Amino acid sequence: EVQLVESGGGLVQPGGSLRLSCAASGFTFRSSTMSWVRQAPGKELERVLTISRSGGSTTYTDYVKGRFTASRDNAKNTLYLQMNSLKPEDTAVYYCKKFTGEKGQGTQVTVSS
Repeated sequence: EVQLVESGGGLVQPGGSLRLSCAASGFTFRSSTMSWVRQAPGKELERVLTISRSGGSTTYTDYVKGRFTASRDNAKNTLYLQMNSLKPEDTAVYYCKKFTGEKGQGTQVTVSS
């Protein structure tokens, strides 16, 4: 059974930083392209970035370029998202997701003063 468990969310002030983690199990993590997606209140799910199987290539959407960085540790089956210079519009539930498959339960990120 595929399991993706996100952690690291919370409340942060504008301009602050958070690091999210996603522990993966139940599938061959190192062979899977992964994504971080998010859903803001009242909005549809949107893809934030996609990271290659090796972690050597990441594609970011324009609104997070230069602020967010994804990485992965295939030995630990863990995906990471470093978020810097956070803005109120980054407030959302963040999910890690197999590129074409399941996603986790999510972790709430709230950016507010």
